Amino acid sequence: MVYLCAKEILGTMLEISKVRKQLENLTHFPENQTYLLAVSGGADSMVLAFIFQDIGLHFQIAHVNYKLRGKDSDLDQQTVENFCVKNKILLHLYEVSEKDDQPENSVQLWARTIRYRFFRNIQEKENLNFLVTAHHLNDQLETFIINLSKASGINGLSGIPSNDNNILRPLLPFSKEEIYVFAKENKIEYREDLSNKKNDYLRNEIRNEIVPKLLETNDHFLDNFKKSISILDQTKNFVQEQIEKIEARILIVNNENIVLDKEKLNKESRFVKYEILKKYGFEKEEEIRKIFTAETGSSFFSKDFQVIINRNELIFIRKEQKQDQNEIILAEKFDFSQNQITINLENRITGIEKIHKNIDWEFDAEKMVFPLKLRRKKEGDFFYPLGFSGKKKVSKFFKDEKLSILAKQKIWLLSDGNDIVLGILPFRQDKRYAKDEKTKYVLKIFNEKKNEI
Repeated sequence: MVYLCAKEILGTMLEISKVRKQLENLTHFPENQTYLLAVSGGADSMVLAFIFQDIGLHFQIAHVNYKLRGKDSDLDQQTVENFCVKNKILLHLYEVSEKDDQPENSVQLWARTIRYRFFRNIQEKENLNFLVTAHHLNDQLETFIINLSKASGINGLSGIPSNDNNILRPLLPFSKEEIYVFAKENKIEYREDLSNKKNDYLRNEIRNEIVPKLLETNDHFLDNFKKSISILDQTKNFVQEQIEKIEARILIVNNENIVLDKEKLNKESRFVKYEILKKYGFEKEEEIRKIFTAETGSSFFSKDFQVIINRNELIFIRKEQKQDQNEIILAEKFDFSQNQITINLENRITGIEKIHKNIDWEFDAEKMVFPLKLRRKKEGDFFYPLGFSGKKKVSKFFKDEKLSILAKQKIWLLSDGNDIVLGILPFRQDKRYAKDEKTKYVLKIFNEKKNEI
């Protein structure tokens, strides 16, 4: 069944040529791209699909049937299927079942998670460049009001982006009424989700109660709102450019990690500190305060980053970057049919060559317990460094070598099957296991670099 907007409008600003122009602004060459359209069966997404078909773009359609409205949900699906069959468009359908474990609360978040996971899987499988949704100007206004109530700042008030993470929203400049009129003029079949008339959710309440009152205050309210959103978006972009310039000034050159000058950043305003640290997941005011007052060696963690306080530096390490091997087996056993076995560490582990010291260690294989391995430092580690008298804690050795916090984390220890430290790469080996005049079987460890041509 087709539902049409009862309100008559004498003309429409929504035109296929204008949507095409929007797509050119978003993708430059829309005909050369491939798209996945999220189509619910409502007026917005059916109009979007009609326009893409009319332009002749390369696209497929995805629809999710949440089974939340009984027969109405199935009729929505049928409407989308009819359009795809008629126009020979590939349709991807996901029907929610018991395995999706619908929660009693947060149904909207649950539904959003399901559909975007479904969309991304299709994009990857079908190699489609962009996901396209039918968000429009009224959605923009509702989001603005929601974000206004959350104190979300300029990023929230500047609205829904028209291109964000390869999600395109080409209908954002057009109102819901313009979409309804376009559907009527082009005889586009669509379904109306009557559950949107219920004020069960905050967005529905804003849509049904607040927005109509705002529109009554001024005949040009939506047009003025669109201009305001554009100004706010430009302001956001300008502020972001300035923040990036400030960050560039306080950036300490480092090829491996992001390192910022803590003292210079601390002199900036609270707003600038917040905007810069927010990029790394640190958004709480109290946490930001602690970052600038913490002692050297302190660490703070966000979802994606660890920040290490190192004197006047803030060192940001991406978490997956830290997830390297904690143990590397170098030799399971020693072949005593040979007098000497050599192990070249080059290309086995990273970071050694950056310390600019060569390794050339020789051990008495008969004194060692296998397997031989490389591992990171553990609490209480000690060894007897060659060239020194007596025992030394590994932590004290690090301190005497004046290693930075970051360097300490990258150091490998050579250890045996009993976890005894045989050496600290690339500094010192343990003298207890070093080759001497009585040695019959030699294990040699070195890091010979191949000459680059």
